Parts: sequence; C-alpha cells; structure tokens
Amino acid sequence: MNDYGHRREFLRKLLPATLGLVAAPEMIPAWSASPTTHKVPVPAGNLAHEKKLVPVMLTPYQADGRIHFDQVSRLIDFYLQAGAKGFFANCLSSEMYFMDDPERIALTRHVVKYVNGQVPVVSTGSFGTSLREKVAFAKKIQDTGADATILITSHFAQKSESDAILMENFERFFEQVGTMKLGTYECPSPYKRVLSPEVFKFLVSNPHFVYHKDTSEDLNSITAKLGVSAGTRMELYNAHTATALESLRRGAKGTSPIAANFYPEMHRWLCEQAANPAKAEEAAWLQAEMARMEPIISKMYPVSAKYFLQKRGLPIQTTCRSNTKQLLPEQRHVLDDAYQTFLGWCERLGVTPARG
Repeated sequence: MNDYGHRREFLRKLLPATLGLVAAPEMIPAWSASPTTHKVPVPAGNLAHEKKLVPVMLTPYQADGRIHFDQVSRLIDFYLQAGAKGFFANCLSSEMYFMDDPERIALTRHVVKYVNGQVPVVSTGSFGTSLREKVAFAKKIQDTGADATILITSHFAQKSESDAILMENFERFFEQVGTMKLGTYECPSPYKRVLSPEVFKFLVSNPHFVYHKDTSEDLNSITAKLGVSAGTRMELYNAHTATALESLRRGAKGTSPIAANFYPEMHRWLCEQAANPAKAEEAAWLQAEMARMEPIISKMYPVSAKYFLQKRGLPIQTTCRSNTKQLLPEQRHVLDDAYQTFLGWCERLGVTPARG
C-alpha cells in the first residue's frame, strides 16, 4: 500500500472518531528519516532543539500602492540582523488578501531569491475558489523555491462544515500535489479555523507536513497538537505573544507573532532563553511586558508596525492596502512611547537593537 493508501485507511478510521463513533487511533506514521533540506550553515550546538523566530512579513508599498521591492529587501536585512531564522512571506500581515495572484507569486519569489537560502521561507499557497485552482496556485508557490507551501485552514471548509469534510478536502488536495512540503496556518481570515487534535493527527500522517502556525491562543490546544506531532518533522510556531514563553517550554519550535514586526529582537531573545533556568525571571518579565504591549501595537496594524519601523530607521512608508487610514497624532504619540519602552527592554536585557 502506498502513502496515499495508508492515509486513506487512516482517514477512514479517523472520520468516525471525529464524529464520536469510535476512538481515534493512537499511532501516527513516522516522518521520513531524511532531514529537511535547508541551505543555512550548521552552527555548533543541537539544531533539533533550536527555537526560531519566523516573522510574518510586512509588505512595503510605494505611494501609489505598488509593492516596493527594494524596501522588501531592506526589511529582510533588518529581520535577519534582528535574529530571524525563517520568513513567512505572503501571509495576513503581508496583506495577501489585497493582492492578486501574480503579486503574491512575485512577492514570494523576490523573498526567496533575496534570502538566497540563508534561512527557510514559507508562503501561503491555497488561493483559489476551486480545488483545481488551489492546486494550481500551490504549485506556482512551490516553483518560487519556497521551502513549504502553507494552507489556510479556513480555505478548505466552510465555517458551518464539519472536521470530517475539512479532512476530506485536505486529502483530495494532498493527492494532487505529490511530495510538496506543506504547512497550515489558522489564519483569522476569512474566518479562524482552529485545528482539533483529530484533524492534526490526520495532517501529520502526511510525511510532507512540516509546518504549523498556531493562532489558537490556547495552551491546552497547543499542548495537544505538540503531543500529536511528537516524533514527526512538523514544526509548530505560536502566533500568540501572551503564551509564547510557555509554548516554547512545552515544545513549540518557535514564535511567529505580529510583534516581530515591531521588536523582533525580543522574540529572538525569548526563543534563545526560554529553556535557560538562569534567565527564567527575566524571561517571565519580558513575557509579561510584551503581553501588556500587544493591545497597544495591534491598533491600526499594519500601519502601526510600519510607523514603528520608521522610528527604527527603516525607509518604509506607512502606505497599506488593508488600512488606508493614517495614524492620528495621539496614536503616533502612543507608539513613540512604545518605542522608548522597547529601548528600555533592550537596555535591561543587554540586547543591541537592529538598525534599519
């Protein structure tokens, strides 16, 4: 029986469990023993336990609304200097729903080419109204050289549809994309579809499933997913700042929050020090500080992030497609204060801020 035959049998057994008829199977097929191919130099230490910051990339625009590719490159340099270990291009923070398909492809291709294998790059690849269109677009994303093609969970079932239908639609997609490296993203748009442990069991039974961006904001949900994926090649990245530290300690591979578009150094520090007993007190303090800051920086996002990066020296305009409003003077003042707070964090932790 081939891989798809095994997974169909797995799905056949799992679907009744999802509907509450029988217990779900406990065994999950192991991932291939061959390592994921990354082009980054291997530093000293155990990469298997390395925690990584993967920013959800902003898209700089020109004043007329066109993508400013030169500024995309400058932004990549900034992220790398700040300690990014990967990139999520063509995501919600990139304003992907306000681009057409050629722009999504061009943006992904530019990021992949400019990064040039220094760190992995993933990109959303599930656009299209039909399964045929989704498959065709996913293959175009794969052709850019992206390390994994990310599937929006709410692109594969309506809000009212069951997990059984979601898994069936995923399976039909998998059958048509072959050995493509895949991941999932619980994107809040068009609606947030948080994956259940049953669906996650099905996904990690696919040996090409390597990435998950979690937006559940729920440590119990994250812990369940980490238990399901233990021993596989799936890497879980938490988008939620307030649960970042504990999720890292429970086995998450890294973080991928909007806060990384303001102060990526802080999330890099948290990733590096999460398991360090000597830094436990400072890690708890930083976690609390960033959680307190989250509602402040989230207002008028991503305009707020682009303004903050201007203060950090990046030649990036605040032009956005998803939000055409500009910051009011009082909103800029709040972000000015947030920037000073960030500098205070750096001083306390001995972190050198990246320069734009």
